[in-house]
Amino acid sequence: MCGIFGISGHPEAANLAYLGLYALQHRGQESTGIVSSDHSTLYDERGMGQVADVFPREKIRRLRGDLAIGHTRYSTAGSSALANAQPFRIGYHAGEIAIAHNGNLTNAGRLRNELESEGSIFRSSSDTEVILHLIARSSWRNSPDAVVDALKRVEGAFSLLMITRDAVIAARDPRGFRPLSLGRVEGAWCFASESCAFDLIGAEFVRDVEPGEVIVAAPGKDPESFHPFAPTPEHRCIFEYVYFARPDSKLFGRSVHLVRKRMGQELAKEHPAEADLVVPVPDSGVPAALGYSEQSGIPFEVGLIRNHYVGRTFIEPQQSIRHFGVKVKLNPVREVIEGKRIVMVDDSIVRGTTSKKIVTMFKEAGAREVHVRISCPPTIASCYYGIDTPDPSELIAANNTVEQIRRYIRATSLGYLSLEGLTRATSGAAGFCTACYTGTYPVPLDAEDREQLRLFEKPARRR
Repeated sequence: MCGIFGISGHPEAANLAYLGLYALQHRGQESTGIVSSDHSTLYDERGMGQVADVFPREKIRRLRGDLAIGHTRYSTAGSSALANAQPFRIGYHAGEIAIAHNGNLTNAGRLRNELESEGSIFRSSSDTEVILHLIARSSWRNSPDAVVDALKRVEGAFSLLMITRDAVIAARDPRGFRPLSLGRVEGAWCFASESCAFDLIGAEFVRDVEPGEVIVAAPGKDPESFHPFAPTPEHRCIFEYVYFARPDSKLFGRSVHLVRKRMGQELAKEHPAEADLVVPVPDSGVPAALGYSEQSGIPFEVGLIRNHYVGRTFIEPQQSIRHFGVKVKLNPVREVIEGKRIVMVDDSIVRGTTSKKIVTMFKEAGAREVHVRISCPPTIASCYYGIDTPDPSELIAANNTVEQIRRYIRATSLGYLSLEGLTRATSGAAGFCTACYTGTYPVPLDAEDREQLRLFEKPARRR
């Protein structure tokens, strides 16, 4: 899971790209980069770490021109190296081009093997680089045509931004797995993974980039839109609503915050509890907890505080402290929860270890009962489209019943939102990918594809 932002036709393109990426920081903290163009040269700056750390003022000044694209990359279980930081930039027979990608290509391994056998040399372990090689090998001299030619060979999930010397090109895969929106600010056109990036720079949200759409945005012109791919049923990622997107974003035509509240309301209908307080696991559990509270009539209370200033690394004490890794991020408010029956609302359970530690923290702080409510169905299958849910052998719900999970996490009771409830909360799940809950994949993968995917860096890892 990554965040991408692009802008075409603004004199402060690099500054606005920086701000757009800052708003999308939640989608990636491993590395970040920006490529700009002044219509004669592409300029790029990339680095490991977060946006504010990688881009001091002097770096932004070096990014000249009125076109720019940027990328934030999520922490991965694979290679953490500058070579994998995007956007990637190359020079080829038609000029220069750079690319920023959110998603995962399911046939990247087979394509990479084919390209390497024909002499291509790869500089990264990212599946995104496959697209650049395909563009460079295209017989089309025009960049948009070469992009379309390349994208017709890839499978899986992609929301892409590309920059040439004279335009920003946006593309979304025909199934629309990953989000991408079009906006407008001061006469310039901009693109972002989520609309919250537009809010920060004062841009107007225009519309979503449609599944299967390619848009060419050149300064001083209206964007050109193409639909070059064969029509395919849409499969937008429903987990964006559950966890990844910021609640203040509009995604797939709906408010993320309101969808999450409806998840909580449906959860309260399906799994009521006799309790004194509804307490969210911050931050992604907050809207669902509000919905649960409103539907059930049980008071909402902030009983768990998150430390928002935790870095990627910290020094652990030599003497063991129970649940240190969770306590450094979360701490219960004893005065709120002591002696109370708690409904603990969280967005998901993957391995179960974090949930077990949080339940234990509540009990150690004096909670009489802890009723755990999860605002999505049990996660039983891996995602191959951009979210690194673990191998099914590591997914607690793939190998245990709800009762077994309840006992493991030491909860008084445990309830998951059903797929039908999630469908109601999203105003109908037609057009959504629910593979992580059903094991039914919109883009089938054979054994070779799955094995080859292990050779690439893994996308966003869930706890």
